[in-house]
Amino acid sequence: MTKKHGRLRAALIALGALVLLPAQAQILIGQTAGMTGPVAASVNETIGGAQLVIDAANAQGGVHGEKIEVIRLDDGFDVKRAGENGRALIEDRKVLALFMSRGTPHSQAIIPWLDKHGVALIGPSTGAMVLHKPVQRNVFNVRATYQREAEKAVQHLLTIGMVRIAVVHVTDSFGADALEGAMTGFGKAKAQPAATVPADRDKPDYAAIVPAIVQAKAQAVLWIGSGSAVVEGIKALRAAGSAAQVVTLSNNASSGFIKQLGEASRGVVVTQVFPSERSISYPMVKEAIALAKAKGQNELSPAALEGFASAKVLVEALRRAGPKPTRARVVAALDGLRDYDLGGLEISYTPQDHSGIDFADLSIISEGRFKR
Repeated sequence: MTKKHGRLRAALIALGALVLLPAQAQILIGQTAGMTGPVAASVNETIGGAQLVIDAANAQGGVHGEKIEVIRLDDGFDVKRAGENGRALIEDRKVLALFMSRGTPHSQAIIPWLDKHGVALIGPSTGAMVLHKPVQRNVFNVRATYQREAEKAVQHLLTIGMVRIAVVHVTDSFGADALEGAMTGFGKAKAQPAATVPADRDKPDYAAIVPAIVQAKAQAVLWIGSGSAVVEGIKALRAAGSAAQVVTLSNNASSGFIKQLGEASRGVVVTQVFPSERSISYPMVKEAIALAKAKGQNELSPAALEGFASAKVLVEALRRAGPKPTRARVVAALDGLRDYDLGGLEISYTPQDHSGIDFADLSIISEGRFKR
């Protein structure tokens, strides 16, 4: 046999092997979120937590023999980019479902594309009431609402005797939503905030915000905002000499938030919407810790646990949608999800209720960690 014939024969054998191998089909899931920019730390931690579940499912052959691939587009926490990314993922990339968008107005910008094409958005990383009531037929929330968190934070501060509470709120739909929850907390106690201070989402004016807090003689501040905007605000408050107790919401429950705050992190209270990431009495937490350790990760953050829980809902929806799932079958599978045990926390949906889990707790930052 000549060398030429040998090469031809080898090529034909290789081609035959390729033909005989079954094609590895993929389930395409889309995600747009601020992987860079002010919320990058928490977004990337939620992605890490979600990937633990997705990698584990894929290692076992995927769902109904198809592996899950998440196409991720960075929107830089920009509302317009989030909406365009949502369109591109649905119309151009033909994803089966969207997963874990980040931000209230950002998620709202995606909804028209969800509704146009009947695509589910699973586990948006926002607790905005606008995504809960009235029910958005294609949005399936996993975490609790910001209103629930803000109300609990105010009630806690009032209970421990802090009567002069300032509220700083970002001037977007997220800020308005959480402010409403805070005002509910004040209302139930027949109290009023010492000051209500607006903060621009993109360019907060700390030179105006901090003096307003100080002049109100605030004992505590509920700071409603995201990522680096809250970090810089807390640092500016401390630089002005204020020792007011600072409370912020679970959208800032990331290890990156603590690192960015540095010394200013000590004593900051952060509301939480999942159990402690070290509470192994919850099977979900125990499972997450085991999968993380298998990847060489020694610690989880609350943000990672949110991603983990949301990915468990995603994988279960795909499983229930059956082989060769369609967008409509994923939505139907979610609408039929009843009392699904994530591992110590149950989640249910009906066509009239897509609210997910109702869990809210408080943590305090100490020694570089969230403690409860």
